[in-house]
Amino acid sequence: MSIPRPEHPRPQFYRAAWQSLNGTWGFALDPGNSGLNRGWPKDASHFTTRITVPFCPESALSGIENRDFMNPVWYQREFEVPNEWREAHQDARVLLHFGAVDWHCRVWVNGKEVGEHCGGGTSFALDITDALNGSANQLVVRVEDDVRSGLQPAGKQSLRHQSFAASYTRTTGIWQSVWLESVPTTRIDSVQIIPDWPQDRLVILPRYVALQQANKIRCIASSNGQEVTRVEQPAGDALPIILNLPNARAWSPDDPHLYDLQFELLSEVEEDNSATDAICIDSVTSYAGLRQFKTVGDRFFLNGKPIFLRLVLDQGFYPQSLWTAPTDQALRDDIELSKKLGFNGARLHQKVFEERFHYWADQLGYLTWGEFSDWALEGMNFFPPRQDAVFQQRALDNHLREWCEVVERDRNHPSIILWTPFNEAIRRKGRERSYDAAVKKIYALTKALDPTRPVHDASGWTHVQTDVYSVHDYEQDPAVFYQTYANGPCDRGEVREQFGGEPGVVYTGQPYVVDEYGGTWWKEGAEQDSSWGYGERPNSPEAAIARIIGLTAVLLENPKVAGFCYTQLTDIEQEQNGLYTDSREPKFDQARLLNAFSAPAAIEARDQD
Repeated sequence: MSIPRPEHPRPQFYRAAWQSLNGTWGFALDPGNSGLNRGWPKDASHFTTRITVPFCPESALSGIENRDFMNPVWYQREFEVPNEWREAHQDARVLLHFGAVDWHCRVWVNGKEVGEHCGGGTSFALDITDALNGSANQLVVRVEDDVRSGLQPAGKQSLRHQSFAASYTRTTGIWQSVWLESVPTTRIDSVQIIPDWPQDRLVILPRYVALQQANKIRCIASSNGQEVTRVEQPAGDALPIILNLPNARAWSPDDPHLYDLQFELLSEVEEDNSATDAICIDSVTSYAGLRQFKTVGDRFFLNGKPIFLRLVLDQGFYPQSLWTAPTDQALRDDIELSKKLGFNGARLHQKVFEERFHYWADQLGYLTWGEFSDWALEGMNFFPPRQDAVFQQRALDNHLREWCEVVERDRNHPSIILWTPFNEAIRRKGRERSYDAAVKKIYALTKALDPTRPVHDASGWTHVQTDVYSVHDYEQDPAVFYQTYANGPCDRGEVREQFGGEPGVVYTGQPYVVDEYGGTWWKEGAEQDSSWGYGERPNSPEAAIARIIGLTAVLLENPKVAGFCYTQLTDIEQEQNGLYTDSREPKFDQARLLNAFSAPAAIEARDQD
């Protein structure tokens, strides 16, 4: 039987000694929450149901397809560690990696608890070496996931039994790849890659585990298979490695050039009681793109040139596998489907996308806004707040912790140009001070973790401290749409005010983006089902595409608009407002859409005057 999603999950930090644990696992529901009391971490007899990892139990591809609330759930499988891993390194350690588990995960190996993690969208690794047996090993995972608690970020996962409105089928438990990796005790733990485009160089900030006095680090950069530079120096945590790039080639959507990187951790050994030589004790391959993205006034600039952002809203949802792409090719296909319609990027919406998506965006030259799945948090969105301020602070702490993990995991990807920690957040009357403090804190922490990118505090509705000013507008009449922005940027507060929201800061000259618009509803025969889209459904595909073209033209012809984001790439369950169906079939004339979304923007012509 073939392994599902067999590709390496983390191509930007690759070691050769790894083994996928995707495939068939044991699975069990625990509706009485008694599995711990009954000793399940040490007893595999309870796991008689079979599930296909990495697909969540709500999905068809998992083999379970249970759409009810499940809390907690348990997983179990046996695995063997290759003998050659220990033979290659006498001090080898074995790491167990999870791409993502939603939400609170505890892990046992051979009955010994080896660690836990909270956060539904971020990756983590556990050192399981000391719990291993010589032959077969048993792995047990317990997951708690309560999207209705208000304490955990859940994105668009439905808080009702069924999907409704813009809330969809939930994702519980393991939903990204699981794998083993062999590493030496003294090793490279991580690298932060900072592209310095003006100086034609990459700045590398490495971190290590169990570093020794004699260790050195060697870094080799290659372009198209040819070495362009190498640096060798003493190893030290966050001690910068400067890679000057002769005849440097920048990364951009038109030329997504990537430099291959090889990191080698060296250890000096004595020979003949006199001479010393260096041996490589750890080797990691990676890649980087040389580029700079920034805001200047009301414009975006990529590598010193103004760029208009033509984005599409992408929620990364698949009918047979939900949040998990069914194949690696499906991730690439979604990017190529978007580019076919004239988009140069996507706003990744209410989901932390898996690292393989960012890999393909890097490869294909596709700009993305990294966003967090913050919906369902206590008191921050349109979900009614509870009165306990301490409870809300616990929820915000969960958000902040996981958001920092998102930024640290993904900041090396050149395709990510901006960070958005909140979506449609509400500054509620009576809670303005705590709301402002929370947004300012996460803005500052994001800047500290990654000072190279703009931070967009909240998409739409209310801004407190932001490098980009965004609004959401689902007006379906192009004439009314035009009048809204005829006098320049404005705060679109009507929807926010419906939920008791107070205004935030006024527009102060940042790039102005209508980062949700359109959402035009089209599905044949929609009168007979529960599907929906924004506004009245057009009476034909021709009427629908005319509306899409008209709305888009309004934004392109406005010299104050720096970018747009059309809602959305594909239909999702009952929300039938995609440019493609949920099975990725085109709904409209693609040539006409390409002409519409790629037409010249007035702000670009303004720059040339």
